Amino acid sequence: MPKPLPAAARCYALVPGAGVGRRAGAGVPKQYAPLAGRPLVAHTLQALRAVAAIEATLVVLSAGDEWFEPLVPAAEHPRDWLARVGGETRAQTVANGLAELRRRGAADDDWVLVHDAARCLLQPAWVRRLIEACSTDAVGGLLALPVSDTLKRGGGGGGGDGRGDARGQDHRVQQTVPRQGLWQAQTPQMFRVSLLQRALAQAGPEVTDEASAVEALGLQPLLVEGAWENLKITWPADFGLAERLLASRGSST
Repeated sequence: MPKPLPAAARCYALVPGAGVGRRAGAGVPKQYAPLAGRPLVAHTLQALRAVAAIEATLVVLSAGDEWFEPLVPAAEHPRDWLARVGGETRAQTVANGLAELRRRGAADDDWVLVHDAARCLLQPAWVRRLIEACSTDAVGGLLALPVSDTLKRGGGGGGGDGRGDARGQDHRVQQTVPRQGLWQAQTPQMFRVSLLQRALAQAGPEVTDEASAVEALGLQPLLVEGAWENLKITWPADFGLAERLLASRGSST
């Protein structure tokens, strides 16, 4: 079990931005799709910039990215770093980003908060809550929500009218899954740089979040309650919901 970190450990944020987000149907990588008059990722970065405890935020782009600088001028924000070292999967992109943080001075015991670019409704207060909860923890943790809905495991259906759902699939209930003790993982997910590097190297490129990689080492990340508004923009309808939530805050920034 790792020892608790010294209080002087620094915090970095890492935003994987190498994906294409085809399910969002935005015509461009979804992190650049317009939301309330600005690219989606601009809202994400603004929230991270408002957290004074974060030393810098590294945005990891694909090698061929041609959208970020025209839409989100990084030169205006000295605490934003860019690296075109994105991989084929999220895990590879994060691993490459961690190596870049190392090159820029991040130490073994520094924290890294990995946050989805598409969770653009992030509030600085949620990040501060995560940092406060994890800063003396031996492992680290993540924002998450206790599952409140009844969960159904689905499968390919037969019979019925065959019309399926909006994505062209006909699902039928195979099982009701007990929800007791279940949490919905969100981001940021906060771990030490060295620990997360080791976890991702052992977990392989297909792991879908950082906590899963850390769990595979036999460790138990801390669950820190997040907020339902910290949703991940995935489908076209999510943009309208996000716009309404931004408007309800009294600002489109």
